Amino acid sequence: MTRLPITKTPKVYVGGAFIRSEGGRVLPVYDPTDKERLLGNVPLCTRKDLRNAVEAAAAAGPGWAKRTAYNRGQILYRLAEMLESRSDELAANLAQQSAADPAREVAAAVERLVYYAGWSDKFAQVLGNTNPVSGPYFNFTLPEPIGVVGVLAETGAPPLLGLVSQIAPIIVSGNTVVAFASEAAPLTAVLLGEMLAVSDLPGGVVNLLTGRRADLLPTFATHQALRAVDAAGVADAEHRTLALGAADSVKRLKTRAAGAVDWFAPNAQGVEEIADFTEYKTIWHPVGA
Repeated sequence: MTRLPITKTPKVYVGGAFIRSEGGRVLPVYDPTDKERLLGNVPLCTRKDLRNAVEAAAAAGPGWAKRTAYNRGQILYRLAEMLESRSDELAANLAQQSAADPAREVAAAVERLVYYAGWSDKFAQVLGNTNPVSGPYFNFTLPEPIGVVGVLAETGAPPLLGLVSQIAPIIVSGNTVVAFASEAAPLTAVLLGEMLAVSDLPGGVVNLLTGRRADLLPTFATHQALRAVDAAGVADAEHRTLALGAADSVKRLKTRAAGAVDWFAPNAQGVEEIADFTEYKTIWHPVGA
C-alpha cells in the first residue's frame, strides 16, 4: 500500500508558538514560473494578529533587554548555526519561489547573523561615550533598546537575506520585533520561524506575520505600542501612509525605497543599522563614590 505524504500546514510564528491567522483565512502561494502549481497556503494575517504579535513582543521585551550583550550574541550565533544546518532545505525553499541564487542567499544570511552576533558586546563602546564635564563627576552616555519595532520586508528583495538583515541589528541591542514577511515569498519566513523556535531565542522576541502588505501596513504605521518601524521596498503612497501614521503615534520611522538596497553588498550591514533603533541614556556618577 502506497503511503500518502503528509503535507505541511504553514503557520506563522508568534509569541513562541505556531498559529493560524485569527480569521482562519489563508493566502495561496503559487510557483512564479507555473501559476497553476500551488506551493502552499500561508496564514492571511489580520490587524488582530498584528496586535496580538505586538503584545507578545512587548511581554518578551524586558527579559530580552536584561540579558547580557554577550548572551544575545551567543543566541544570534546559535541561530546562524540553525540556518547553516538546514541550508539545503532553505535553498530548496527559495528555489521554489524563484530566488536568483538561493545557495548564495542562504550563505549571506548566515554570515549576516554571525556579523551582528559579533557586534553584540561591542556596539555600546562604539555608540556610547564618556563625556567631559566641568565638575567632580563621571558622565557616561550609553545606548539602550527602544522597545518593540515593526519590520516590513521588501516584496522584491531576497526574502531570507532581506528579512534577516532587518531583524538582526534590531534584536541584537535588546529590542523585540514584529515582522511582516515578503508578500511574494512568504514560505521562507514560515521556515525561518521553525528555526527560531528551536534556537535559543526566547519566544516573542521575533514574531513573523504573512499575508497582504496593504492590509497591515497602515496598522504598523499607527499602532501606539510600536516604538519604531523599519520598512523596505516602500512606494510613494506607502511612504505617505507610514509618515502620517508615525507622526500621529510618535514613533521612529526608517524607510527604504524599492530596489534602494543591495542586500548582498557590504554596506547593507553596519553598526549604524544598530544605532537606528537605540536611544541614549546619560548617567552622572560622582568621582570617588
